[in-house]
Amino acid sequence: MKTALDAIRVLDLTRVLAGPWCAQNLADLGAEVIKVERPGAGDDTRTWGPPFLKDKAGNDTTDAAYYLAANRGKKSILLDIATPAGQQAVRELARISDVVLENYKVGQLKKYGLDYDSLKAVNPRLVYCSVTGFGQTGPYAHRAGYDFIIQGMGGMMSITGEADDRPGGGPQKAGVAVSDLMTGMYSTQAVLAALFHRERTGEGQYIDMALLDVQVAMMANMNTNFLVSGKAPRRWGNAHPNLVPYQTFKASDGWVIIAVGNNDQFRRFCEAGACPELFTDNRFLRVQDRIVNREQLIPLMAKVVAGRTQQQWIDALEAAGVPCGPINDLAQVFQNPQVQARGLRIDLEREDSGPMPLVGSPIKMSATPIRYGLPPPRLGEHTDAVLSDLLGYSAEQIAAAVGPAGKPDGDAT
Repeated sequence: MKTALDAIRVLDLTRVLAGPWCAQNLADLGAEVIKVERPGAGDDTRTWGPPFLKDKAGNDTTDAAYYLAANRGKKSILLDIATPAGQQAVRELARISDVVLENYKVGQLKKYGLDYDSLKAVNPRLVYCSVTGFGQTGPYAHRAGYDFIIQGMGGMMSITGEADDRPGGGPQKAGVAVSDLMTGMYSTQAVLAALFHRERTGEGQYIDMALLDVQVAMMANMNTNFLVSGKAPRRWGNAHPNLVPYQTFKASDGWVIIAVGNNDQFRRFCEAGACPELFTDNRFLRVQDRIVNREQLIPLMAKVVAGRTQQQWIDALEAAGVPCGPINDLAQVFQNPQVQARGLRIDLEREDSGPMPLVGSPIKMSATPIRYGLPPPRLGEHTDAVLSDLLGYSAEQIAAAVGPAGKPDGDAT
């Protein structure tokens, strides 16, 4: 079966997470992705361990698990873009590519003649996507952007963490790099839209993606809560500002999430929990009442929930049609029968390591299914094949383009 992006070639000049996440999405959809890496070093995340991928003898390879998460489906080539030969190789690859992804600091690639205007001159149909911390314009454009800082600046940490007046209160970052990941997702969407536009018009275009823009945009209803009320939302921990009860509770043997979205669900919770007096209490009759009287209701519910096990509550509430669930660690996640049934754990074979455990794409498409063609590549694994097959380079030309091993080629964002 064909994939959605058959015959699309992506030249990936990104590293770390936001850009590589976008490139991996495109690879899953069937694009050929050529990842350009620094000689002697490669993507920074190759060294971000432990843990590291094990070889067939059980020893650590040079690739950290972090790197594996965002780089399947790609070919790795080495180019020193600080040299004329390396720059020329990028230009020649861009000429026969459909998409270029890059996450260098603003203006960095222009010095090498690898910016959009320069590459557009050799390929007017090119879709060129730049990913930076703050975008190509504005007073912060030349700042480096890191997910942690963007979560703070973009408002995420102002609503994440326990309330200030409670034990452990204060701002917290999310447990994964959400602004990086969401920027990778928005970038994927933008690239696909640009390819669709090109299909209709023949025109390529430039895409300017910024982590801060994405972080602000993904605040969603919290943004509009503020814009409508003029009041900045605060941290609620595991509670919800607009729904009660909608939070975690401690059962006798673990935590359970109870997410009551309306009055009927609250009634059904009270029936399943053998506490009908809570539903008939005037303080808790309506959503609005429960929000106003949150501090009175939650301790009463906590006492009720503590009387049963986690599984007893999940069984009872699922039978009653009340949204609920456990808080799983990742061992429990991958043991979950629903996760297993959906095929989220995959294994890809790599010559040095054997089967490599990875997480598959959540996208399920009937006519153009996801393709897992290549495992996350070893550093420079495909240099000779790509440069000789696609560009007709000789061994001497390849050596010139790769340049002295380990020579830096600029700073990524």
